[in-house]
Amino acid sequence: MKYDIRIGTREETLDTKDTHCVTMLAPDDMPEHPDEEAAVREALQSPIGTKRLKEMVKPGESIVIVTSDITRPCPSWKILPPLLDELHEAGVRNEDITVLFGRGSHRNQTEEEKRHLVSDEIYDRIRCEDSDFENTVHLGVTSRGTPVDLDRRYAEADFRILLGNVEYHYFAGYSGGAKAVMPGMSVPAAIQSNHRFMTDPAACAGKLKGNPVRADIEEAASFCPGDFIVNVVLNAHKEIVYAACGDMTAAHRDACAYLDRFYRRPIDERADIVVVSQGGAPKDLNLYQTQKALDNAKYAVRDGGTIIVCGSCKEGFGNARFEEWMTGYDNGKQMTEDIRKHFILGAHKAAAIGAVSMHADIMLVSDMEPETVKKTILKYAPSLQEAYEKASAKYPADASVIIMPYGGSTLPCMKETGNE
Repeated sequence: MKYDIRIGTREETLDTKDTHCVTMLAPDDMPEHPDEEAAVREALQSPIGTKRLKEMVKPGESIVIVTSDITRPCPSWKILPPLLDELHEAGVRNEDITVLFGRGSHRNQTEEEKRHLVSDEIYDRIRCEDSDFENTVHLGVTSRGTPVDLDRRYAEADFRILLGNVEYHYFAGYSGGAKAVMPGMSVPAAIQSNHRFMTDPAACAGKLKGNPVRADIEEAASFCPGDFIVNVVLNAHKEIVYAACGDMTAAHRDACAYLDRFYRRPIDERADIVVVSQGGAPKDLNLYQTQKALDNAKYAVRDGGTIIVCGSCKEGFGNARFEEWMTGYDNGKQMTEDIRKHFILGAHKAAAIGAVSMHADIMLVSDMEPETVKKTILKYAPSLQEAYEKASAKYPADASVIIMPYGGSTLPCMKETGNE
């Protein structure tokens, strides 16, 4: 059988062996070609836990809309038009609205990237800026010791709206909701403090209750919460199939429940070989982001198996500290031991890869230079097919294979044990 796997903006074809038992693990019957704007407008008309947005804002108030940066697939340019219409119905003027891209600890964006995220039409009439972790307001410290230092424009706005897409997050449980505040509007030191809890076994994909990372995120956001959120769920084509609006927590949980209906996928047993992709651009711009697909794939591979990770990574590692750790260790065991002793933001993702490498071989199919990949604990593969052939040689003729074409959004779970 042949399978097309997206890497960046291209596709590579995988031709599997007839003797292999192949399972495709993809979202379950997601709606295709939905009316995306209608989904957002309907959610705005029926918010969860709040009044309608146009009944909450007042003319003359300063409005901040927080949305995702270029490393996230949130389709801001689709969400903003109906949202702005709702604000305008309430008498809010364009000059009183600021869109802030919550970049957390990510790099600054180019003007072209910001235009792309919101559309030329919106960029030309609404102030659109990156978050600034050098101009913040200190609001306190969470019970777990995380400082709450938020972008001043966000903290001092009269009304705050959070946008986001909901998908699985490898240690915060899910994206979306309060994550627009922490880490979106936060500072690197606070993000590092929060992320140090990722080493807790309860900090894992698809888990909210008892997850210390998620609990700390939501406590931090409670110091200066979003007044209204718009969270969306996307299908494999990155189209909006569902939207939830209203209360920062209640609407987020509603979107998480919808996501689980389609993206939490049961498996009978773990496979010898797992082929996983982030689903292409923009989710695989760098290895720092592509790691998310790898982390979901770990739930599908058996001990001693092989994970073949597909991601363009055309921007390289994506984080200097991450690169330092990825190229500075020759085994995952030492990485995981070191991150427990001294948590370092950026290094945490390298340690997460290191933890997976202790149980399975990891091969990378990417646009990164071969010599660069060979400096890491990952194994270089020039193409998907060659990676598959090399992995196949290690296992019996009837080896099991799981293919995850949208790995960052798909959460494998054993039928007997569920997600825990």
